[in-house]
Amino acid sequence: MPTIKSLNKWANAHSYYPLDLLRIALGVFLFIKGINFISNSQILVDLIKPVQNLAGGMIVIHYVAPAHLIGGILIAFGLLTRWSVAAQLPLLIGAVLINFIGEMNVANLIIASIILVLCIFFLFYGSGKHSVDYYLKMQQ
Repeated sequence: MPTIKSLNKWANAHSYYPLDLLRIALGVFLFIKGINFISNSQILVDLIKPVQNLAGGMIVIHYVAPAHLIGGILIAFGLLTRWSVAAQLPLLIGAVLINFIGEMNVANLIIASIILVLCIFFLFYGSGKHSVDYYLKMQQ
């Protein structure tokens, strides 16, 4: 627990608007991706085609879009950011791996890799000073 508190103190002391804008952009991107998967579910089915015979293929289809929608909103507002990012990590690791298992799409690989790196960064950094988490913490 002291490690998390020291990380939070460091993050709050070194909070910058560009990092908050980057967190918001990440959340908006994930939210838009979730809407995209819901509105055109065939894209998601085509992406998961290389691993569709594995157990839990249908569970993955029903987990991806809601996780992106809810996680994107929470990340954008800075509410439960670390938990939301932790829920995104398996999806993003899967997105990177799908490019190696199935047909290689360099653009999707680059986007998934960048989003994965950003999520790992915000997993450690947290939501920052300009977020709902910080506001609620200061109300106590």
